[in-house]
Amino acid sequence: MMVRASGAILLQAVAERIVAAYLAQAGYAEVAMMNGRHPSQSTAGVDITYRYQGRRVGVKVKPDAYYGTDPTKVHDRELVFYRSDAGHYAFESISNHMTREPGWMFNSEADVVYYYYLALSQPEDEIRALLSEPDDVFFSELKVERDELRMLPMPQTREWFESHFEEYTPRPVQVGDHSAWYRLIPRADLDGSVTDIKSINGVFASVAK
Repeated sequence: MMVRASGAILLQAVAERIVAAYLAQAGYAEVAMMNGRHPSQSTAGVDITYRYQGRRVGVKVKPDAYYGTDPTKVHDRELVFYRSDAGHYAFESISNHMTREPGWMFNSEADVVYYYYLALSQPEDEIRALLSEPDDVFFSELKVERDELRMLPMPQTREWFESHFEEYTPRPVQVGDHSAWYRLIPRADLDGSVTDIKSINGVFASVAK
């Protein structure tokens, strides 16, 4: 069945699938993607869960396509998920511009944010088609040119964000049929203030073997 998602929703689905595969390969138990589950089985602002040392860990996955380095691809309008590396984090402060519901940085129940930078050098329709394919096709044909997974501890990251988010200009982002508002935080600002941030390069290559 063809997946109909587009834009930010499509990028989110791709990122969650890659991250879930990475966690399973790394040996974490009971890795589960929460998308599409019944509300009674879901936790607010949690995209993936796994079990580690006897406890359930909730992960918020945040994809970011502003990680490309090839100027030609950056300017190719067909490559919607290949943007120039902007050197920032984008954190959601308002999830819906109409209802003014707080964004996931304020209400997520995740233990950790998996902030996933990835530059996809394929048109959106090709990526959408691949998302409907089995893993062997998806991971062999998806073209991730560059990626980095940053693991941000949610309690410390939220505490810093709550104290500083108003210092940064809000930006609208289209999500499905509505707009969300994000704050763009220079990586150096957060990395210099929050300890225990971990980073892994080439996550996709490790699961695409």
